[in-house]
Amino acid sequence: MANASTDLDNAEAQRQLNNNNRPASTGFWETETTSAKLFECSRIKALADERDAVQKKTFTKWVNSHLARVSCRISDLYNDLRDGYMLIRLLEVLSGEMLPRPTRGRMRIHCLENVDKALQFLKEQRVHLENVGSHDIVDGNHRLTLGLIWTIILRFQIQVIKIETEDNRETRSAKDALLLWCQMKTAGYPEVNIHNFTTCWRDGLAFNALIHRHRPDLIEFHKLTRSNATHNLQQAFNIAEQSLGLTKLLDPEDVNTENPDEKSIITYVVSYYHYFSKMKALIVEGKRIGKVLDNAIEAEKIIRRYEALASDLLEWIERTISIISNQKFANSLSGVQQQLQAFTTYCTIEKPIKFQEKGNLEVLLFTIQSKLRANNQKPYVPHDGKLISDINKAWERLEKAEHERGVALRKELIRQEKLELLAQRFDHKTTMRQAWLNENQRLVSQDNFGYDLPAVEAAMKKHEAIEADILSYEERISVVVELATEMESEGYYDIRRISARKENILGQWTLLKELVVGRKARLEKNLALQKTFQEMVYMIDWMEEMQVKLLSKDYGKHLLEVEDMLQKQSLQEADISIQAERVQTLNTAALKFTTIEGYQPCDPQVICNRVNHVNTCLEELKQLAAKRRLELEDSRELWAFFQEVEESEAWIREKTSILATQSCGKDLSSVLRLLQKHKTLAGELLARRALLQQTMKKGKQILTQKSFGTAGIQERLMEAKAEWKRLEDQAAQRLCNLQEALDFFQFSTETDDLLAWLQDTYRLVSSEDFGHDEYSTQSLLKKHRGVRESIDKHRVQVVGLRKHMVALPLYYRELDEVRARMSETEQLYTEVAEVAVLRQQWLHDALAVYRMFSEVNACEVWIDEKEQWLNQIEVPERLEDVEVIAHRFESLDQEMNSLMGRILDVNQIVQQLLDSGHPSSTEVRGCQDHLNSRWNRIVELVEQKKDHLDSILRIQNYLLECTEIKSQIQDKRKAIDATQYVGSDLGSVLALQRRLSTMEGALAVLEPKLLRLQEDAEELATSHPDKAVDILVPFEGISVEWEELKRTLQGCEDSLTVAGRLQQFIQDLDSFLTWLVQTQTAAASDELPNALEDAERLINQHAALKEEIGRYEEDYERLQAVNELLESEEAPLPHGALQQWLHKLDVGWNKLLEMWESRREVLVQAHIFHLFLRDVKQAEAFLNNQESALAHVELPTTVETVEAAIKKHKDFTTTMELNLHRIKAVIEAGESLISQNNIYSERIRERVDLLANRGNQNREHAKQWLHKLNDQWELQRFLQDCHEIGDWVAEKMLMARDTSHDETQKLHKKWLKHQTFMAELAQNKEWLDKIESEGQRLMQEKPELSALVKKKLEEIRECWQDLESTTQAKARQLFEANRADLLVQSYSSLDQRLEQLEGQLAHVDYGQDLTTVNKQLKKLQTMECHMEQWYKEVGDLQAQAASIPQQGEVMEKVSEKQVGVETRIVRLIEPLKERRRILLASKEVHQVGRDLEDEILWIQERLPMATSQEHGTSLQAVQQLMKKNQSLQKELHGHRARVEDVLERAGVIASIRSPEADSIRDGMEQLHHLWEVLWAETERRQLMLDAMYQAQQYYFDVGEVEAWLSEQELHMMNEETGKDEASTLQLLKKQLALEQTIEDYAETIGLLSQQCRQLLELGHPDCEQISKRQSQIDRLYVSLKDLVEERKSRLEQQYWLFQLNREVDELEQWIAEREVIASSTELGQDFEHVTILQEKFTEFAAETGSLGQERVTAVNQMVDELIDYGHADAATIAEWKDGVNEAWADLLELMETRGQMLAASHQLHKFFSDCREVFAQIEDKQRRLPEVRACQGGTSNTSTLQRLMQTFEHDIQLLVAQVRQLQESAAQLRTVYAGEKAEAIAMQEHEVMQAWKELLISCEDCRMQITTATDKLRFFGMVRDQLMWMDSIICQIGTGEKPRSAGEQPLWPLEGTIGIIPRAQISDKLVSA
Repeated sequence: MANASTDLDNAEAQRQLNNNNRPASTGFWETETTSAKLFECSRIKALADERDAVQKKTFTKWVNSHLARVSCRISDLYNDLRDGYMLIRLLEVLSGEMLPRPTRGRMRIHCLENVDKALQFLKEQRVHLENVGSHDIVDGNHRLTLGLIWTIILRFQIQVIKIETEDNRETRSAKDALLLWCQMKTAGYPEVNIHNFTTCWRDGLAFNALIHRHRPDLIEFHKLTRSNATHNLQQAFNIAEQSLGLTKLLDPEDVNTENPDEKSIITYVVSYYHYFSKMKALIVEGKRIGKVLDNAIEAEKIIRRYEALASDLLEWIERTISIISNQKFANSLSGVQQQLQAFTTYCTIEKPIKFQEKGNLEVLLFTIQSKLRANNQKPYVPHDGKLISDINKAWERLEKAEHERGVALRKELIRQEKLELLAQRFDHKTTMRQAWLNENQRLVSQDNFGYDLPAVEAAMKKHEAIEADILSYEERISVVVELATEMESEGYYDIRRISARKENILGQWTLLKELVVGRKARLEKNLALQKTFQEMVYMIDWMEEMQVKLLSKDYGKHLLEVEDMLQKQSLQEADISIQAERVQTLNTAALKFTTIEGYQPCDPQVICNRVNHVNTCLEELKQLAAKRRLELEDSRELWAFFQEVEESEAWIREKTSILATQSCGKDLSSVLRLLQKHKTLAGELLARRALLQQTMKKGKQILTQKSFGTAGIQERLMEAKAEWKRLEDQAAQRLCNLQEALDFFQFSTETDDLLAWLQDTYRLVSSEDFGHDEYSTQSLLKKHRGVRESIDKHRVQVVGLRKHMVALPLYYRELDEVRARMSETEQLYTEVAEVAVLRQQWLHDALAVYRMFSEVNACEVWIDEKEQWLNQIEVPERLEDVEVIAHRFESLDQEMNSLMGRILDVNQIVQQLLDSGHPSSTEVRGCQDHLNSRWNRIVELVEQKKDHLDSILRIQNYLLECTEIKSQIQDKRKAIDATQYVGSDLGSVLALQRRLSTMEGALAVLEPKLLRLQEDAEELATSHPDKAVDILVPFEGISVEWEELKRTLQGCEDSLTVAGRLQQFIQDLDSFLTWLVQTQTAAASDELPNALEDAERLINQHAALKEEIGRYEEDYERLQAVNELLESEEAPLPHGALQQWLHKLDVGWNKLLEMWESRREVLVQAHIFHLFLRDVKQAEAFLNNQESALAHVELPTTVETVEAAIKKHKDFTTTMELNLHRIKAVIEAGESLISQNNIYSERIRERVDLLANRGNQNREHAKQWLHKLNDQWELQRFLQDCHEIGDWVAEKMLMARDTSHDETQKLHKKWLKHQTFMAELAQNKEWLDKIESEGQRLMQEKPELSALVKKKLEEIRECWQDLESTTQAKARQLFEANRADLLVQSYSSLDQRLEQLEGQLAHVDYGQDLTTVNKQLKKLQTMECHMEQWYKEVGDLQAQAASIPQQGEVMEKVSEKQVGVETRIVRLIEPLKERRRILLASKEVHQVGRDLEDEILWIQERLPMATSQEHGTSLQAVQQLMKKNQSLQKELHGHRARVEDVLERAGVIASIRSPEADSIRDGMEQLHHLWEVLWAETERRQLMLDAMYQAQQYYFDVGEVEAWLSEQELHMMNEETGKDEASTLQLLKKQLALEQTIEDYAETIGLLSQQCRQLLELGHPDCEQISKRQSQIDRLYVSLKDLVEERKSRLEQQYWLFQLNREVDELEQWIAEREVIASSTELGQDFEHVTILQEKFTEFAAETGSLGQERVTAVNQMVDELIDYGHADAATIAEWKDGVNEAWADLLELMETRGQMLAASHQLHKFFSDCREVFAQIEDKQRRLPEVRACQGGTSNTSTLQRLMQTFEHDIQLLVAQVRQLQESAAQLRTVYAGEKAEAIAMQEHEVMQAWKELLISCEDCRMQITTATDKLRFFGMVRDQLMWMDSIICQIGTGEKPRSAGEQPLWPLEGTIGIIPRAQISDKLVSA
């Protein structure tokens, strides 16, 4: 029904729309006869609208694809471009340039300004915009907006496409090039034939072919069919968008039409072209972008699913951790077992499910990251707390808690089982320990130690055995304690009983240890005293022996013997000090026994007597030792002095003999070696002088002291001083001789070296080789410069050599050989210097000529080659050939520029040669003229050829372009003619419109080309009049074709203006309304879920519906936009019907959104309610379990069961608390739902209240039951303690009432046992007090239990009081019975010991040897000690007997025992003394015999060593044997006193006649004989070993030398030469040090040779072997020195190579830096500037020339030396040398060129400056002329005028020289410069000369005027003089006097008559003049 109503609504809308299309202003639409035309027009408009719609959609997507780079987007192409902002941003993105900042504002003027900026930018980019203005875009003109976007696409996307054909002769237009590219890419694909951009793309195969060509992995092209066009297009567009990242500009319906839009397809295909053009660089990004859009929605769903699952899992983990973290367990084995079973269920059932969920989460997150990474999107990072790491950490915490729970449960189970076993073991062990303790207490209460050391030691050993047994038993006692402690720490329920038994055992154990400690203390006192007495006896014997040794009178006969005696004396003193400390310790230990209180093992007076005797003996021994040391030190000082004097004399004699035998050397090296040895000797003399002075001082001190043996000391001192003085004089004389010899040999060596060098140098400078070309001459010149420098440097050596000769000693200086060598050296040096100067001049001349000829030849060869090519070349008519020739001429220009520089260099060189007056000047000038003339000819020829070539090339290009443009215009016209409207639907109209739009874009591209072509035609016709007709005719034909094409296109466009838009809009509206009705029906569903699964399913369906609505939202907006577009059209449309349907569309759309929101709210509430119900069910299950557990509980009756119940209840409470949190969470969730007004609020309220009430009831029941259990536990624990103490009291009462003590032998044991019992009773009193306090507390806290508790306490107090009274009575009885019995036992024991001592004294045994005698003495000493102890014990017993009560029978028995003991002690004293005297005499006889035997045995042991024939086969063996023999000798010396002492004592005994004396006498004789033999054999063996030591020492030294030489030889064979200069230098230093070491080792070789000769002279048995070894050593040494020289040579060569490499690198770098400066093109701006530059460059050139030449010469010298030396890398070194020389030559050439350029510039600027200066002076003179003219009119003095004129002319005469110099400079500069500079020079010269000519003319005029004026003034002066003279004559005539004589007559007789002129007449004439 909904579909039917929708169809009816669409039909009604269509009818209204058709009615509204009839305008009221015309009658054309009112008649039915025009319906066909109406349909046709509407059809055409629909097609046009369809085309515009497709273009708009395509262009909108295209614009958005580019604006996305700057995060911008447009939704409507027409409206969003109106403000111009997006248009500017689009052009900035496309062009990559910054446009003017857009104007902010929404007014029309702002929009127009922004659009103008964009259009202006397009015009600047030469984009032709026809009929497009800013107002059109701002007004939203659809057609012009589309046209503008299409123009932009053409300019920035399509115009850049240029595809050249295979022959590269034709360049196609952009569209044709794109079409050609598509054809090439799709060639070979079946059913793909692309010849346009419209119908050829409809089936989609062309798009798929393009993609498959570049990405065959994306498309299976063979499966595509032409009939399934929509699928093909959809697949191509989707793949291009998803896999290639190309924006989906087209939809399949846009292409799969009858006439697809050409512009849209071109726009889309261009994106293919650009993408595939850049595919290689962007292949990775393309793959990623292609997958993003497909996986975005899926990734989001997976992310939400991941977060939900992660939250649930984390919540479960935290909840589980809180449950299993509870470590409270039941205090019973069964309870722990139940808890363990529950935990196992959790691990095997619940946890694996969650673990699987955790793994799924990780897989899910990995899937998300993989998809996002594949889409190149930002990686998904879960929220904090939901990361995999967080889940893993939570899971680890869970596993940790789980592990801890499991471990704790198992531990608790093991603990409960262990406690049961421990209780059984404890009971068994305490029973056995009780019996053992009782038995050992009886054993350790007895004291019977004995009276001597053996008896006490035996008693001590017995006691130690007992103590060890007891101590070993401590572990067993500790086992019992540990068992009890462990049970107590583990909380064993019956711990009271266990603790009581443990305390009983510990009390008995403590008592036993106290008894053992007391008995051991008494034993230790006895034992310590007996040991101290024994040590004192041993110490006195040792002191007596030491006194005999210290009284010896032997002080030694030489130094070694005295040193040995002092060492022995030090040992003896050390022994004495040690023994003194020991004596002090013994005395202190003995005296301690006199001050102790209580038990004393001996009488204190006896101890004091023994201590005093030992101290006296020790003091005597110390005095003897000090005296003996003083005497030995005096003897050592004397013998040390004699030995030092002997050593000094021997050393002086040795050095004197050495100085007397040595010569002064034969050459320089030998003299230096002798000087080095003499310096060593001088150092030894200084060191020995100090030693000798010390020896002298020591001798004087000995003389001062006047000790024994000082005879002859003074004479020895005088002799030593005299020998030392002779040695010093001889050493000084030796040094002087060596210095003189050194000077002479050094002079000879220097002379020889200098002569050799001068001879070599003379051969070099006198060579006639001046080179055969430039390079060889230059190389010779560089070498010669180095030679000149070396010659100059050696001048100092020649002068120094002369000075050295003068400084020689007279003997050497007067030798003829010396004078002759000196003269020869000086003469040879003079000749070398003169020849070197001549050779350098010759080399310079040769180098200049060779350089000029080489450059001229190279230039002429090039000119010949190019002239030949230019003469042969002919300009072709074909365009391709003309371009080839033009390219060749471009290369020729570059070559000519390079050659011109070389020709200028040649002219400069020639000028230098001519200026220097070279001998070949004529030949050089001719060569220069010839080269310049040829160059001018080649330049003229090239210019002619290039002009002709350019004209041909321009004409050919013009004609070719005319042909191409005319062909394109004809093709476009044919295409327009073929475009006809043949369809009857909207698709055909749109296709035709797209085709015409594409054609307009192509014509817009052609129009600028036509304008440019017209300009070219006019220009070519003007420049080529002969070809004007051929040039203008093609353009006229193009113009005609172009006008016809424009008319045809305009007609087609006018016919397709408004077609197709309405039809497309109606179709879209119909389909959208159909979907809207269906979606509203789905959103209006009222279905509610009944379970959680249904709720989740409905929510998912509703979310899918929302996604569908979102997808259709774009269609809704597009319909609204199309409506606005239709309203803006000028064509007649049914606007009323459209508004009605659009209103319905808006209402339906808004209603759909409201329905969806309402439905979503209902579903969400239902889903939350079902989740709440699930949680409520879980909470109710928890409450049911709690109620069931609280309903089945019973109150236990024992401590253990109560504790188990309490522990179980606490576990239950903990579980209930954990569940309480869950229940509270459910209640809170319910309250939240109620507050949110959930639709199920009433049902939620009921369930929440029920849960809260049940939870509170369960908590109250649990608290009550726990309180009851605690009360029951306290009561049962009190009753258990009472029961335990009652049992213990009953047991002890039976022990206390035991009265069987009538047997005497058991009294003491019973007494000790009763004491232990009393101690145990006192300890357990605290137990009773504790029980009473606990009972009182119970009665106070719990009154209901007071009756039971009070009754138990009274029973326990009564039993305890009975036990205490019984125990005290029994203790008093046992104490009285035990005292008398112990006294009688002590007397009996003492009497038995005295009886044993009498029996020992009755047996007479004086010993058969020393050991038995000593034993008897020790036994006797023990008896005496026992007697002292027994005597003291009798006194103690008497005191005890006095304190015993006077009972008859007991007292009589004690008195009888006491009398018998005292009598027996007195009777034993005298026998003991007699026995000691006899034993001491026997000991002395046996001791002497033992000493004789020991000494004989000692000698016999050492005699084989002294007589041994083994002398050693190696140095170590011989040294060891020598040490052994020397030790034997020292031992003999030290033992001599002992032997003599023994012989002396034996002689005393031998004098007595007795059987024992005979054996002593025989032993004494045997000892004396063996001693003499041993002494002699030792001396003889020492001599043999000394001889053998010398031979083995030689062998050892030889072996070391061989090893060292072999080691050095291996080192010398090392091929390492260093990797760089530093490492090589280090190796070389090591090599030199090693070489010096080897040289020094020659002395060692010499010493070995000397040893060898000594051994051979002594006739050693191994003479032959020694000689062979010495020869081998000599050969090895010589070979090593050769290897040293060879390795040194290699290292030096390598080091020199590295040095040279470094020098070469540094020099080349320096040259490069200088080349940068020398190659500067700065020539100055004026004269001052160029003068500064020239001065700086002069300094630079001087510095560079001197420093560079020096460095280059040094490098060349190094190279020559290395090559002459024969270096292994001579070829490489030569290459380095050539490179450096070439670089230096280039630098010099650059510097020379730079200098010449600066000189020329300086000359030019100087000329200009001189011109300005001369011109200024001329102008100054010109200004001064009027002043001179003024002076001639103002003065009447001719001399003044003449002086002024002369001064002026003199100044002008000075200017003449300057002007002449200026003319010469101008003439010279005109020959050098041409062009503008020549014109400037001529102009400056002309100006100066013109001014000069004017000055000369003016000066001449002035001079003529001044001459005239001067003549005039002179004439006036003469006239004035004549007038004055005439006046004087007239005056004389008028006087009338007569003459007196003839002499007085006038000289002129006629003057008065004829020559008189009237005065007035003369005056008139003067005035007139």
